[in-house]
Amino acid sequence: MQSKNTTRPTRADLLAAKDKTIQDVIAPDLRVLFCGINPGLYSGATGHHFARPGNRFWPTLYQAGFTSRLLAPAEERELLVSGYGITNLVPRTTATADELAPDELVAGRRRLEAKIKRYQPQVVALLGIGAYRTAFAQRAVALGQQPERLGNTVVWVLPNPSGLNAHYQLADLVQNFRVLRQVIEHEHDA
Repeated sequence: MQSKNTTRPTRADLLAAKDKTIQDVIAPDLRVLFCGINPGLYSGATGHHFARPGNRFWPTLYQAGFTSRLLAPAEERELLVSGYGITNLVPRTTATADELAPDELVAGRRRLEAKIKRYQPQVVALLGIGAYRTAFAQRAVALGQQPERLGNTVVWVLPNPSGLNAHYQLADLVQNFRVLRQVIEHEHDA
């Protein structure tokens, strides 16, 4: 749901957003750093992650219990209070992730590793199995916790919440995200 002071980007705004970047929502010692593939044009035009109305990231976070209410993309910095953040493998905006070259994803892994070294989140959750396969040179990948770590950070793979990802419905996304939340809470309480 759009807030009252936010207008929808025009077609011209979307076209002008190509190859823009969006500021990370990041801080030291996060519980989970969610890592998207790259921002879409709608996000580039608004300056907020997962901003396209059809993207299911925000409803999924809420329904999986990461947030106490449904946040709007413009409220993304509120995630930091709960120990969550957002970054992307590739910083530049595109209409679809298919526009990215494999070497951009591999370079994105190196940037992600540098961010993890600097900010040291407990978990980095990559949102997209195909992008993870390419960026991390992995053939067989299952959703969930991965055997490799980046420093002390656990690597987790979740489905991409984009509305373009027809393989996963909202209920499937919520179920996969909820597993991560339950593991994080269990470790936090231990």
